[in-house]
Amino acid sequence: MLHMRPDCERCGADLPADLPGAFICSFECTFCAKCAATLDDICPNCGGELLDRPTRSRDLLEKYPASTERKFKA
Repeated sequence: MLHMRPDCERCGADLPADLPGAFICSFECTFCAKCAATLDDICPNCGGELLDRPTRSRDLLEKYPASTERKFKA
């Protein structure tokens, strides 16, 4: 199950698990659409491809909550 991290690692933008707009690599590094485009869809951490992160339905978020661990370092 994906961690569904709550923020962009690069700019800190909020990325709710039930909304589109997040991009992840195979290690679940997470970026917003704007940062992913700036990075040319390549993860700066591992060099992997950034792809659309699937959303999690609100019903399942209650049973399987998204991560609250933020990765952005201001």
